[in-house]
Amino acid sequence: MRQILPHPSEEPDLVAAYGYPRATWLRLNMVSSADGGAWLKGVSGGLSGAGDKRVFGLLRGLADVILAGAATVRVEGYGPVDPRESWRVLRAGRPAAPPIAVVTRRLDLDLGGPLFTDADPAARTIVFTTEAAPKERRREAAKSAEVVVAGAERVDLTRVTLELRARGLGRVLCEGGPRVNAQLSAAGLVDELCLTVSPMLIGGDAARIFNGGASQHPLDLAHVLEEDGFLFCRYVREGAL
Repeated sequence: MRQILPHPSEEPDLVAAYGYPRATWLRLNMVSSADGGAWLKGVSGGLSGAGDKRVFGLLRGLADVILAGAATVRVEGYGPVDPRESWRVLRAGRPAAPPIAVVTRRLDLDLGGPLFTDADPAARTIVFTTEAAPKERRREAAKSAEVVVAGAERVDLTRVTLELRARGLGRVLCEGGPRVNAQLSAAGLVDELCLTVSPMLIGGDAARIFNGGASQHPLDLAHVLEEDGFLFCRYVREGAL
């Protein structure tokens, strides 16, 4: 992997390149095709490559918590994050792997799946849901996860970030999906976008990485890396660095 911007380098320090600038920071990480599609055959993995997987793993290791919408958790088959030996220094003083936090309005998740049954007690899954979610589902989820009611009919994402910070989980990595991304942007909560551009044209009806109401937030380009035709672009909120 080489760095193109801001300074050409054949061996960039990825930990330094992607280090969180502050203790409270919300980062989105997404992959898209060259024509803007967010998935191939329903999942993002079809757009990925070896370099993208490497960056994906590093971003998880750097994060305090991984945030995702219920649709992404279901479609991508989320389970608890497995610790990696390469994260040992990155995560000194923190659990060996970050917990998963799920945004779900109705709690329509597999509560018997690995995300709930196999999570380490030190990185227990967190569920942000609503008063509208069935009470019996909330009770069932609470047996194996931390359940936080964060809204009446819709999950209040500003409250989600505050609840995470209150738990010492200020460095948030959001892995989507497109609707959650759009809602975070509309609420003015996005500090950074890490976007992998896959060298692929896919056409079809795949959503963009933001799918929802319009919102406009200027960004600064922090760096561009390249490997095997994939571009790894890091954008930060204008003036944040």
